[in-house]
Amino acid sequence: MPPRLFTLAEANALLPQARQLVATMLDARQEILDLQPRLWPAVEKAVYNGGSKTLSEAARQIIIIQDVLLALADLGIQVKDINTGLIDFPARYQGRIVLLCWQWDEPSVQFWHDVDDGFAGRKPTSSWE
Repeated sequence: MPPRLFTLAEANALLPQARQLVATMLDARQEILDLQPRLWPAVEKAVYNGGSKTLSEAARQIIIIQDVLLALADLGIQVKDINTGLIDFPARYQGRIVLLCWQWDEPSVQFWHDVDDGFAGRKPTSSWE
């Protein structure tokens, strides 16, 4: 199935929903990082007594991240980096497929890049006008 293609206006209109999903993903990621020092001891303990609250919490956070990734994919949004909250919206520009690019700390979708250029090749969407 070909990717959903967004206009810049459509990507920005969807951004509040995407931002909430990315926030949930980043929170779950941070929870896992916070649990990390306790994970190996929890694994060792679980082997002997059959369970661990720490492991259960880590698994719950992983499921949250998985659910967010699926929800974003269902919207047609591509997740590029769960560490920085980097997402792309496929779009058409000058007859070719490009990616509108948004990162967690940005107020709106303001950049785009060619499919093969990645984050380093970002250009301002003001060049679209």
